[in-house]
Amino acid sequence: MRTEDLLHCTLNDLSDLKAVNVRPIDVRKITPLADYMVIATGNSSRHVRSIAENLITHMKGRMVCPGGIEGDKDDEWVLVDLGDVIVHIMQQRTRDFYNLEKLWAPVYQDQDEEVALA
Repeated sequence: MRTEDLLHCTLNDLSDLKAVNVRPIDVRKITPLADYMVIATGNSSRHVRSIAENLITHMKGRMVCPGGIEGDKDDEWVLVDLGDVIVHIMQQRTRDFYNLEKLWAPVYQDQDEEVALA
């Protein structure tokens, strides 16, 4: 599956699974690990885990083999490695604390400017 198609499917799945504040970030220019990072919020630890597990199930149905799932025991932050797309699913307090959008600020700001110009 092409990277853009994988990203599109991921964003649609996250929306269907009721993830909120979903933010894709293009990281191609700053890391060789992935092309996109997607950050999403779940309403509870159960919701975070459910989003991650269902995302993996949906991707396997599309013949995409996830590289893995990582997360803490409290399910405040779960990472799903889809290869070219890495998905971070967090509870809001964890997302606020780690503020990955700010960590990736140069890319994040450039994308906002591109969207504003479009």
